Amino acid sequence: MKITEHEVEKLEDPFGLLSGERYEFFLTLEVDEEDELYSDNGVGLRCIYVREENGDKITSYHFFEQESEKVLDFELEEDEEELVLSYCKEHAAEGEE
Repeated sequence: MKITEHEVEKLEDPFGLLSGERYEFFLTLEVDEEDELYSDNGVGLRCIYVREENGDKITSYHFFEQESEKVLDFELEEDEEELVLSYCKEHAAEGEE
């Protein structure tokens, strides 16, 4: 799995109930044809990235088919989750522009 593009937006907490800063990412993925996640219509990943004092984390995510936006029932493997977290850390500031 390789991340090829992204969109990011900082999520506002108007009531100040949530700790840290939250960002919504829509990632475009390149998936090997042999992978069970592969789709001819393209695969994306929507995730919520949280930056807190205790550390950064992905609090929720789901894979989806790019063309139809149909949710795909797959989970990130540990190495993939590390890749996504690292990518989100690197690109979160773009959501503040």
